[in-house]
Amino acid sequence: MSALSGSRAHGPGASEVAEGLLTMLVVAALCLLAAGYGRGVHELWTRRGPGRVVPAWRVAAFGGGLLVVLAADQGPLHRLAESSFAGHMAQHMLLLLVAGPLLAAGAAGLPLTLTAPRPLRRLLARARAAAPVRRLRQPIGYALLAGAAQTFVLWLWHLPGPYVAAVDAPVLHAAEHVSLVAAAWLLWAPVLGPARHRVPAPVSLLLLVGAMLPASALGAALTFAPEPVYPVRVLGPDPVADQQLAGLLMWAPMDLAVLVAALAVFLGWLLRLDRERPDRLVAPRPGRLASPPTGAATEGTVR
Repeated sequence: MSALSGSRAHGPGASEVAEGLLTMLVVAALCLLAAGYGRGVHELWTRRGPGRVVPAWRVAAFGGGLLVVLAADQGPLHRLAESSFAGHMAQHMLLLLVAGPLLAAGAAGLPLTLTAPRPLRRLLARARAAAPVRRLRQPIGYALLAGAAQTFVLWLWHLPGPYVAAVDAPVLHAAEHVSLVAAAWLLWAPVLGPARHRVPAPVSLLLLVGAMLPASALGAALTFAPEPVYPVRVLGPDPVADQQLAGLLMWAPMDLAVLVAALAVFLGWLLRLDRERPDRLVAPRPGRLASPPTGAATEGTVR
């Protein structure tokens, strides 16, 4: 797990001891996360029945998210990331657009809370009941927080200074990947999480579009920059082409994923409106006769 553990790309490698220790820490953290989630789901299914509260497809999504986090750091993609900025961008998009949404769809809040020690559960309950946290959990507040976190993390780690620092420092590189996954998880949780925690559809649409626009702007800036924005040593053999490809990898997949998700949210919203209030969505046909009066009105009309 050299990228998640902070392997130094495009330059002198980090010491094998430091790389090994960071790798062990990251793997241990992912294993603990998987074990805690699995134990919480097992407890829920034992109490309520298999597939209740947390459906099997959500469990599969969470496990898939953890596997994607590992896959983003192993094999061909990792070797590509060591030699080009575009490879790093592919890693980042995999974490933001695949791992984050899958982890959010896993609905891990309740299972992980059940496996937490009792003092920690009390602390979390007090924090959730605090007035500032309650305000942040309101749909508008949460959408603003999630969108701002995604935008801040994305722009921070792709500015030249922080990006080069992350390339050179193993710990910062690890922090970069962790923050990208966390921000994506936070962004997609109100869209893909349990129904009781989702924000209203109009808020979801604004959240997704609001998060897409700054990412598109950053991707466009990298794509159309006439010269390298980053030091040549952190770019591929053709610095300008590598930077342009990285910009396209951020721009196109981000826009496509968000637009597909926004369309799905919009269609789901229309279907719910159709089920709940069909009369609001169906306009009367021209020339359609009004419903015949009933009761006293009918009697008055006849007379």
